[in-house]
Amino acid sequence: MEKIFTIKNIIMYLISINLITLSAMYIDKYKAKSNKRRIPEKTLFTLVFLGGGIGGIAGMYMFRHKTKKIRFIIGFPTILILEVIVAIAIYLTK
Repeated sequence: MEKIFTIKNIIMYLISINLITLSAMYIDKYKAKSNKRRIPEKTLFTLVFLGGGIGGIAGMYMFRHKTKKIRFIIGFPTILILEVIVAIAIYLTK
């Protein structure tokens, strides 16, 4: 049986979730400018929690979106750092 959690699959997942998160930040910024129904903040945090931290942080600064909200300025990088620490810990225990 083929392994699912290969380095290649993990990298493909991380690229995908970060592109999705970056896109969500762009869409939410566009909707904010257009006075349309927005993407809930909980959804943006969920995407970051699922591995989209780099895309979320990049989207914040590329689109100047959510950069005045402390929970985003601190939250996105904190989640990313914690995920990196967990990934390193898992790697080192193998």
